Amino acid sequence: MILADENIAAPILERLRADGLTVLQVAEIAPTIADSEVLRLAAEHNAIVLTDDKDFGELVVREGCAHRGVVLLRLAGVPYPKRAEMVSALFHECGAELEGAFTVLSNDGRVRIRSLSPKQGT
Repeated sequence: MILADENIAAPILERLRADGLTVLQVAEIAPTIADSEVLRLAAEHNAIVLTDDKDFGELVVREGCAHRGVVLLRLAGVPYPKRAEMVSALFHECGAELEGAFTVLSNDGRVRIRSLSPKQGT
């Protein structure tokens, strides 16, 4: 399951749902909640967080907040249809690796997956 932060564009959500993935959106469940609450909500739903917000890196990597996984999109300048394609490919090609990891998908297509210790994951 994926919990999409409020900043994730509709074409990405639509593509992931069309791919058969279960995607919840913060804006639909609990708009304007703090990032720490997004992580709590994701844990409650056993979901990986999908976000454009770099603050999640601080929360899970530096502060060690519990999480199931965080995917940070750094796709500035990439057209939305291409963004949706890239995110879809990431979840289909690297799905298992995203569990318990902090992952960054860059606009040049690079994927960096940083597995975190069990203490930091849920």
